[in-house]
Amino acid sequence: MPGLPVLLALDSSTDTMALALVTPGQTKVFEAAGGAQASARMLPEVKALLAGAGLDMAALDAIAFGQGPGAFTGLRTACAVTQGLALGLDKPVLAIDSLMLVAEDARTAGAGDDIWVAMDARIGEIYAAHYRWVDGAWTVVEAPALYRPEVLAAHWGEPAAVAGTALTEYAAALGELPRSWPRARCRAAALGALALAAWQRGDTLDAAEALPVYVRDKVALTTAERALKV
Repeated sequence: MPGLPVLLALDSSTDTMALALVTPGQTKVFEAAGGAQASARMLPEVKALLAGAGLDMAALDAIAFGQGPGAFTGLRTACAVTQGLALGLDKPVLAIDSLMLVAEDARTAGAGDDIWVAMDARIGEIYAAHYRWVDGAWTVVEAPALYRPEVLAAHWGEPAAVAGTALTEYAAALGELPRSWPRARCRAAALGALALAAWQRGDTLDAAEALPVYVRDKVALTTAERALKV
């Protein structure tokens, strides 16, 4: 299948590190524990993924990364590895919405074409966004934002489908949802699909433009705030 790209995609915005290698023949995926381990494991696993496909770094046409929102350390890890590889190889970068990949995973699991994503953002908050699949592509109905659980529940009304880890963590506050997908089937496969779609749209960036999307600045509760929650 000549003309199709070879893409490497990296995401560590959650507790799962997801890697995808998109080639003309297939997409190879790898998933493992993320968090603090991602910074040490990502590059060795990237090399193993490429070696398993019989490729080297020079074969890559572009490198994609999950830009967020998500865990601060994980976002920085994926971005730093992507920038380092892209600069060294003189390759373009593809920035992937980390919440959209949750929607893509849920869509392939049967969630339908209209999906809210709600991911646990810790400290009593949720990263959420609304996506709709139209004519073979995702459109953003509401961009990623930060919500308190009760505010999100009032805001989205009666969503057609919801996917994400917040469904488990904040089940009581979010209420009963008839169509929900709290667990991802394969984040890496969804990441690869979005990377290929971004490449086909021509959404490439220079490595220097590869920046995480944090949505918020606060990463933890203060001592006083933790005391109030006891």
